[in-house]
Amino acid sequence: MCRYAMSGPYKDTYACFDCRKSFKQISRHDLVPEVYERLEFKCPQCAAPMVSMGKDFRAPKQSDLKQWRKVAILYRHGFTYHSCGCGPGYRPAELRQLPEFLEKSVHKRSEGERLLLRLVN
Repeated sequence: MCRYAMSGPYKDTYACFDCRKSFKQISRHDLVPEVYERLEFKCPQCAAPMVSMGKDFRAPKQSDLKQWRKVAILYRHGFTYHSCGCGPGYRPAELRQLPEFLEKSVHKRSEGERLLLRLVN
């Protein structure tokens, strides 16, 4: 059984790539849709909008610039750490592994997903 089961004590993790910090916030599943859609989580330090990274995200140390860069690149390519509790799947451990990972993942996507990524990036 999936351990998160959509609601309960588990919070979502949000990250600020500018400050290299992460914060846990109430899960969107614990809010009514009208409230969640208007809610924007901002970084307490710089007030920039934070991005939802998922319950399985473990932030690198603030001083680890390479790992934060890797996480930001993964996010820009659509990879987060959202899952049902069974794990988000493989993510490269080091920045140098990222190009190969992204190249392989492009071939697994549908034509629509590839088009969307070209338009967004």
